[in-house]
Amino acid sequence: MSREVHVRFWERAGVRFPRATRLPLYRQCEIYAREGLELDRSTLCDWVGQAAWLLDPIVDAIRTHVFAAEKIHGDDTTVPVLAPGLGRTKTGRLWVYVRDDRPFCGEAPPAAAYFYSPDRAGAHPAAHMATFTGLLQADGYTGFEKLYDPTRGKPGPITEVACWAHARRGFFDEWEHHKSATAKQAIDRIAAIYAIEARAAFAPVSERVQLRRETVPLLDAFFGWAEAAAAKVSAKSALADAFRYAINRREALSRFVTDGRLEVDNNIAENAMRCIALGRKNYLFAGSDIGGERAASIYTIVQTAKLNGVNPEGYLRDIFLTKIADGHPINRVGDLMPWN
Repeated sequence: MSREVHVRFWERAGVRFPRATRLPLYRQCEIYAREGLELDRSTLCDWVGQAAWLLDPIVDAIRTHVFAAEKIHGDDTTVPVLAPGLGRTKTGRLWVYVRDDRPFCGEAPPAAAYFYSPDRAGAHPAAHMATFTGLLQADGYTGFEKLYDPTRGKPGPITEVACWAHARRGFFDEWEHHKSATAKQAIDRIAAIYAIEARAAFAPVSERVQLRRETVPLLDAFFGWAEAAAAKVSAKSALADAFRYAINRREALSRFVTDGRLEVDNNIAENAMRCIALGRKNYLFAGSDIGGERAASIYTIVQTAKLNGVNPEGYLRDIFLTKIADGHPINRVGDLMPWN
């Protein structure tokens, strides 16, 4: 793709890149046609593939930066993918791992690394985090359990940090649907924990730990009450499931109290998944597994730019039309990071 075609692609279309990442290619073709630029959908597919290929060194560098952290947040979500020859879709997964030290005044630039996989097998996060050892804040996905094994080989085990938003969700559903007084008690007790966290947000590590001393008796009281209350409800009920989720993860749910780098929940990763939820309403499905991988690369670039307060469209213009077009040396890929 020549530099002139790049310019026509971005400047004649009149569509900002962040929106375009959630816009089906056939609709983009229609928009370009209204601007007097006739493009075939297969041409756009080729361009997306070439763009993703050109961005690979930057995507790899962002992923390396994310997994060099001491603490990351992880999450995954479904994405429909067209199954070739079947005329229907299958269910793929998009994974995200976020490094964001800003809530405890850390100086490392924030970044988000996305990956695609055709299913939710535990082998996928194991491969993603093959070089990572540290703290992983995530939901209760069973595929992570092998990574928490103390006997995990190099680079070493990962420490589980559970999410109070997930623990609260089961109680909230029970309160919303059945107005359970017991569920309401759980919600109120968890709210008291969050009230302290509101004061600890964006404070230095030592100050967060100091503030969270007030959380310790609240946690002890919650789990003591939860064990007694769980014994009084049907073991097959949804409320019992909510209690089990929290009680079985007591240690992981309490870890944030004594480590100021940690958050009370995994909302950092869940927020990074919102762009995918919005995208599913527009593009409906990915065209193939390769398309899913390309999407993960583009999401990595766009979300990392946004986390660093950089306009993704302006960033990509500079990368494509100035740096890459002028032959930026591959051994200086660090200069191209969104935070630089």
